[in-house]
Amino acid sequence: MITFLKAEKQHQHSNGGGWVANTAVVAASAYIGPDALVYGDARVYGNARVCDHAQVCSNAQVYGDARVSGNAILVTSKGERQ
Repeated sequence: MITFLKAEKQHQHSNGGGWVANTAVVAASAYIGPDALVYGDARVYGNARVCDHAQVCSNAQVYGDARVSGNAILVTSKGERQ
């Protein structure tokens, strides 16, 4: 669960069970692992996989066959981590 969001502002992704904020867009074909988080205005498309304790947030986009895993935090916004 995304701890800083209310329960009604997030849901579990159908492919993997990871948590996705209602503001983010994740394709049904993407895999979001049970401990992974996608929030903000992030987008995850195609066969992309977000696994382990990875987080995709802000305006980040993950697509194609990309993988984000481990304890990675992927952010794309001015002055933030990538």
